[in-house]
Amino acid sequence: MESRPIIEVHSLNDERLADYRDLTDHPLRTRFEDERALMIVESKMALEVALDEDLECVSLLIDERRLDTCAYLLEHVDPEVPVYVMNHAAMSELVGYKVTRGVLAAFRRKPLLSVAEAIEGARNVCVVEDIVDVSNVGALFRSAAALGVDAVILSPSCTSPLARRAIRVSIGNTFRLPWAQAEPDAWPHATIDALHGAGFACYALALKDDAVSLDDPSLKVPEKRALFFGNEGSGLSRAVLDACDAHVIIPMARGVDSLNVAASSAVAFWELFARDRALNERGPLA
Repeated sequence: MESRPIIEVHSLNDERLADYRDLTDHPLRTRFEDERALMIVESKMALEVALDEDLECVSLLIDERRLDTCAYLLEHVDPEVPVYVMNHAAMSELVGYKVTRGVLAAFRRKPLLSVAEAIEGARNVCVVEDIVDVSNVGALFRSAAALGVDAVILSPSCTSPLARRAIRVSIGNTFRLPWAQAEPDAWPHATIDALHGAGFACYALALKDDAVSLDDPSLKVPEKRALFFGNEGSGLSRAVLDACDAHVIIPMARGVDSLNVAASSAVAFWELFARDRALNERGPLA
């Protein structure tokens, strides 16, 4: 680590830090991420995943108090990548919020996949419509990576899984799964038609009178399944509900009618994907 040049920065107006400045300004962040094809990765664990997935690091910004704990990161980043160091207070002022993780990095985005590319070879797919909370998107990707999802499809209005907080909450698992965002003119009918054409049964998680329980054996008959989850407030649209093959509910106790999308998706992934796959691969437990 001693041979790598560490660049101490003191001015908040230093143009070398433009990618990190005012990250709470969402329109500005979206604009520069789109134009420069960059994304901001926060936290040591998420950064380690990004490096393990061979994403290209453009720069690092480290709290001077955390420099020693970032030795692993510095060993695995190209020596030409600039490493900027600031004191804690200045770093928080620069990005516009209190920095608690101590390290940020700018990475190049990989080219986006099409829906057909994302689902190629997949058996278990998650489809999300118009989820706007970045933390929910991040939590969903973390559960998806852990519980048997092979690919994720997002509606055109869904929050990007490459938003800084979504990456952090997912602990970098947005980089581990193939995903695609449907084109506006393909949502939802052409997207669901593509899933049907690829052999997927499409199940909508929704509180409907005709919904079947998540543990219904009929749901496990199709070899390829796509689970649909809707917006935090209004759920899935009528067009999606009408196009799916079945409506599914998670049985609840004590009069609770639903879980939030982060929790409900994890339960559904376990029951229909991870648990089912484990039983098929190992056989029933003795």
